Amino acid sequence: MLRIFLYEFVTGGGFLGDGWGWPPDSLRREGAAMAAALAADLVAVGAQVDMLQDDRLVRFCPRGTERTAGPGPAEGGIEAAAVRRVRSAEEERTAFRELAAACDGTIVIAPELGHALLERCRWVDAAGGRLLGPSLESVALASDKHATAERLRRSGVPVPCGCLVEPRGILPGTFEFPAVGKPCLGAGSQGVQLLGNRSAAERWAAGLRETSRLERFHPGMAASVAVLCGSAGLFPLLPCRQRLGGPGGFCYLGGSLPLENGLGRRAAELAVRSVATLPGPMGYLGVDLVLGADPSGRDDVVIEINPRLTTSYVGLRAAADANLAAALLDACNGRVPRLSFRPVEVQFDSDGNCRLGAPDVTEVAGFRTGSG
Repeated sequence: MLRIFLYEFVTGGGFLGDGWGWPPDSLRREGAAMAAALAADLVAVGAQVDMLQDDRLVRFCPRGTERTAGPGPAEGGIEAAAVRRVRSAEEERTAFRELAAACDGTIVIAPELGHALLERCRWVDAAGGRLLGPSLESVALASDKHATAERLRRSGVPVPCGCLVEPRGILPGTFEFPAVGKPCLGAGSQGVQLLGNRSAAERWAAGLRETSRLERFHPGMAASVAVLCGSAGLFPLLPCRQRLGGPGGFCYLGGSLPLENGLGRRAAELAVRSVATLPGPMGYLGVDLVLGADPSGRDDVVIEINPRLTTSYVGLRAAADANLAAALLDACNGRVPRLSFRPVEVQFDSDGNCRLGAPDVTEVAGFRTGSG
């Protein structure tokens, strides 16, 4: 039987480390939703799933997030998994390395913040395990928002014009506003600010505690595309619209799919071009982008690449006509993943709750990862 170690940072003990404190409820719900959905799909394909759980959490999934629409109830994944509780950072590290060495493959879901994702991917490598995800070089690159943007720019992929700003650093003499300021090693909307003018940017720069990126703000539709990667190629999944809001307007609230056909194809093509610039893309990666108003796509830009599973997995599995984890494993094993999507509208929130709506065949036509 295939044995997979599925590690999710927030629920799996990552916050036991020094300086992390107590897991915020929003991050815990989001992490639990991703882990529960993927665990359910892995169990459904016959895999034995091993997981870690922060001993301070009474329940792995907060009430109300156990059920995720899709092929098979997500609540079954956690109950069927072998869950090991950890009470300290040392216990987490020891258990992690033991499971990474013992299992056939490891999937790491963790934020780029504080090098958490890269550090645990390195743990897999040090334990002699198999990482079912991007190469360490890719994770290191994609974890740094400025380094990623520069890599994409040099490769001809459109990104917002931007620059590096050090703590208490000086802004460039000329810069077009409005702009966005964000930490290079941030995760999600953590520390992201909209800066309307130079005065706001100077105040932002004066308060920085870490190296950050200042980039031009691009109006348009916030979208994301998950890409399954392996030696057989790069396979974009159904593009999603992102729903952002909250203080500052950049907090991730969830999303919906599919996009209108023209927008979806623009997003998918740009996502594949982006992922292709990485050294050793493997597994599931998410690309965040903004689609401009021009139907030609001339104003579209890539915002960042997430070298890990993203929350959109819960929405994609609800629309997929087959097991999404099976497609992920196929990609990692050098096979063309055979997956298409049902003509259904899916709305999902950051907690993993999904709502299915009226079908629209035209919007999903042609989005399949393999023939047949």
